[in-house]
Amino acid sequence: MSIQNLDKLATLIRHERDALLARWREQVRLLPSAKYLDTPTLNDHVPVLLDELATAFRRVSEETIAEALLEGTPPAHGQQRYEDGFDIVEVVAEYNILRGCIHDLAESNSLRLEGKAFHILNRVLDEAIGLAVQTFATKQALEVQDRREEYLSFVMHDLRTPLNAISLAARVLELTLLKQGGTTETSQMLKSLHRNVHQLETLVNKVLKESANIQTESGVKLERRAFDLWPLVEALIHDLQPVAGTGSTHLINEVPEELIAFADASLIRRVFQNLVANAIRHTPRGEVVIGARAVGTDDAVECWVSDNGGGIPADRLALIFDKLETDDQDDGGTGLGLAIVKTFVEAHGGKVTVESKEHVGSTFQFTLPGRAK
Repeated sequence: MSIQNLDKLATLIRHERDALLARWREQVRLLPSAKYLDTPTLNDHVPVLLDELATAFRRVSEETIAEALLEGTPPAHGQQRYEDGFDIVEVVAEYNILRGCIHDLAESNSLRLEGKAFHILNRVLDEAIGLAVQTFATKQALEVQDRREEYLSFVMHDLRTPLNAISLAARVLELTLLKQGGTTETSQMLKSLHRNVHQLETLVNKVLKESANIQTESGVKLERRAFDLWPLVEALIHDLQPVAGTGSTHLINEVPEELIAFADASLIRRVFQNLVANAIRHTPRGEVVIGARAVGTDDAVECWVSDNGGGIPADRLALIFDKLETDDQDDGGTGLGLAIVKTFVEAHGGKVTVESKEHVGSTFQFTLPGRAK
């Protein structure tokens, strides 16, 4: 293609840019992730890319192509498409759709894309694809890493409560055996148990400290099934009894025995564990009530954990579920427990709320939607 025709193609792209974008959007909207995007979001940097392409056609030189790409925004586009929910195949596809639209525009105006023009078009779009995909893939990889690290921090946090229960139960057992004249061998076994629990607690605290800056994620994989809620709560109360017993806190299960929930039983146990352990910590010599009831007609369940402890100051209620938000009076808190509760409940499509009054107590309530009909 001659220099004169390259200039004609550049002018054509500039004059027909809006029509070209309209045809491109029409085809891109066939991609699943683009279907409901508004026009500015869908366009993103493509109008600027077309201007840069027209400039590359007009100036022709190889250096101009590189400069145009450096001035463009393919990397930001890759990040934007990740946030829009695109997959990497769709990111490549939208550029290739643009390539096809430009070919169609040229041919409809008796301009054949061959030789230098063909080279410039492919060079600009292929470089844009490479930059956008690189940013997209990097963002995706970092997100996966963050999720793995946060999952580890959540697990480590939830290990603290059963470890405390094991440690306290071992201590009570040791004192009981000493009163009954236990053997030297038994005493050595209990001391070994204490040492190992202490090592585990040290490891858990180290992981939690190292992961303190991780951002909360929402990609929780659920394994829903129907299960009886009362036995789950009853088993949890039994496991936490050593922790509650140290402060003379009474745990009460008011979940109806016939109530069935449809959820991920493992995650819901961890939700209750965090709420009950939190209530125990703030309710010495009081009581913690765990309850639930069916709501609506779709098998949804409403659950709650109430205590008559110290309550939460009004100025902290709005922040209570934020990660790393801790009570100044709570030396053992990490600020993860209630963030875990919120993450797991919302992953089920539910909602968690709190009502509290200082020196009166708190009630944490969460909902679990029923099975989809």
